[in-house]
Amino acid sequence: MSLVNKEIYLDLLTFKDHLNVSQKNGKVFVRDPIRKKNIILQPEEMVRQLIIQYFIQTTNFHRNHIQVEKMIYINDLARRFDIVIYDKDIKPYILVECKAPDVRIDQSTFDQIAVYNMRLNAPYLLVSNGQSTYCAIMHHETKSYKFLSKLPEGF
Repeated sequence: MSLVNKEIYLDLLTFKDHLNVSQKNGKVFVRDPIRKKNIILQPEEMVRQLIIQYFIQTTNFHRNHIQVEKMIYINDLARRFDIVIYDKDIKPYILVECKAPDVRIDQSTFDQIAVYNMRLNAPYLLVSNGQSTYCAIMHHETKSYKFLSKLPEGF
């Protein structure tokens, strides 16, 4: 799968100042505004928190419609999604998969999020490593997706 010309530009680093970062016992933590707890600031967590801030600061999605790192079961296997944004009817609207900045986004990344989406049935899929971001609309009937040039609108 070629991702050339499919990328959406999100300047996620502009949201770094919105992160609540602290240190304790030599470890760096970030306060997750959704889970309301401190999380060790690993590279993937940084991307997750920047995306959360993007949605809170720049869209009409309310933080109460965002869920982070919840367990789902697919074929009796426990999996954990990164972020789901729900619509006003509390149905999954955007499923987000976050990767560390050094992880290349490729077909396997989309295969992973598509498997998660078999359970959630969100119409939109978003994948980001903080540097490259892609959004697709899911066609559930054909089990395919089409890349979008921008993120879907909020409510």
